[in-house]
Amino acid sequence: MKRVLVTGAAGRIGRAVLDLLDRQGIAANALVLDDPGDLKADLVVEGTATDPQAVRRALEGADAVVHLAAIPTPERHPAEVVFATNTQATYTVLEQAGRAGIRQVCTASSTAISGLPFAARTLHPPYVPVDEEQPSQSADPYALSKQVDELTAQTMARRYGMSVVALRLPYVGGFDERLLDFAERCERDPGLHAAGLWAYLETRDAARACLLGLNPDGFHVITVAAPETLVSHPTEELLRRFHPTTELRRPLPGRTVPLNLTKATAVLGFSAELHV
Repeated sequence: MKRVLVTGAAGRIGRAVLDLLDRQGIAANALVLDDPGDLKADLVVEGTATDPQAVRRALEGADAVVHLAAIPTPERHPAEVVFATNTQATYTVLEQAGRAGIRQVCTASSTAISGLPFAARTLHPPYVPVDEEQPSQSADPYALSKQVDELTAQTMARRYGMSVVALRLPYVGGFDERLLDFAERCERDPGLHAAGLWAYLETRDAARACLLGLNPDGFHVITVAAPETLVSHPTEELLRRFHPTTELRRPLPGRTVPLNLTKATAVLGFSAELHV
């Protein structure tokens, strides 16, 4: 791996990926809506990930792609814009990467694919720990867009013989910005993050997972998160309180996150290092 294109490179995870590439001595290209002027990339292309021409320019010289560009919530844009933008961006980036002969891609999915975080009513996972095979209960455009993104990634893996990893990311934040504040608020009121199952990942760990996602062969959907929850309350106690109908398939002692992280370890060799 000599040069990586990072889409959404000016975002929280995108910047962390560029920093990590820089520390590892790997060249980077960046695709952003607006160039902030301080990105650690040799080539910065302004444009949207839905534009094939912009994507082709941004792919110049790249041999791998980390695709992060997306509208990250259904709450600030019309539903049709969220769905159309996210799905078109993923299709466009992976299609252009495949045509360019790129064979290693990591793309951002989300644990919100469950349908719980943005649901109009309270939903409960059928069982925990939640694994990649659990059916989605999505009824919002963001969760639906991530379902389609994963199908697109699988299709492109077949279409071009690419290896594609779709990372299901939880709430991501840095210690120097939103993560600790959110943890403090959730500690006072665990219900704030009950739909997210109190899962999180520090930004630098998320970046590390993205680069590890460029290594496996084939297509994989993989959940990544810190091994413990964001709050001090015992996980099983939280589940009884906020998800009383959820089946507990194995013990979750202490603060164990109710997500199945087996594939992250087995396929990526990933475990989070930065914990609240």
